[in-house]
Amino acid sequence: MNETLLVILKIALSAVAGGIVGWERASKRHSAGLRTFMVVTLGTCVCMMLDGYLSGKLGSTLYLLSAASIIAVSSLAVNSIFYSAKNQIKGLTTSATLWVCGIIGLAIGSGSFLTAGIALAGLYITISLMPPIEEYLKNHCNHFEVQLELTSAASLREFVAVARKLGLRIDEIELNPAYVNSGLSVYSVALTVVSAELKKYKTHKEIISALGSLEYINHIEEMN
Repeated sequence: MNETLLVILKIALSAVAGGIVGWERASKRHSAGLRTFMVVTLGTCVCMMLDGYLSGKLGSTLYLLSAASIIAVSSLAVNSIFYSAKNQIKGLTTSATLWVCGIIGLAIGSGSFLTAGIALAGLYITISLMPPIEEYLKNHCNHFEVQLELTSAASLREFVAVARKLGLRIDEIELNPAYVNSGLSVYSVALTVVSAELKKYKTHKEIISALGSLEYINHIEEMN
């Protein structure tokens, strides 16, 4: 194939690969979207092509630009991780996905189209089809954490008593720092299902719904 056409093909494929993953992330309103993933994949692809060119011209075996591009993507990925107002860590999947897209860009730039295609398919299946399975497993495990908003701090003792009566163990209670000066009594509560009946018949949503019916609870929801 003509060298110019090969360069155009690699750049086009890298942009398309990044676009496929970016579209999936953007459709779910994640912090990094379509353009970010396209730029990352395209950038690493170009770095790999330049390293290949320099290797052929200078005989160098050190792919410094490719290594630097992955370090840059890793830094970008780390910056996509943040704490939400509910003191939850967000952006871990997006961060890891950016890193993998960078590697896919390197594979395309090196001409390993089959490897890049299989990796892209595996990545897309993982981020688009696994969430429902992950949600099911999470909703049926024995350990979960909730954000609890009470009408007053004095109601915390009663909540603990009711939770234990239902068959839940209180593992940890922490005043949510995001609401310390707001006048609200908001807590992060780690719970473990110890009742055999709850383990067999109840999901987290059902348990939380039952707790939410208590009159002194303004709001309760599971934390991711």
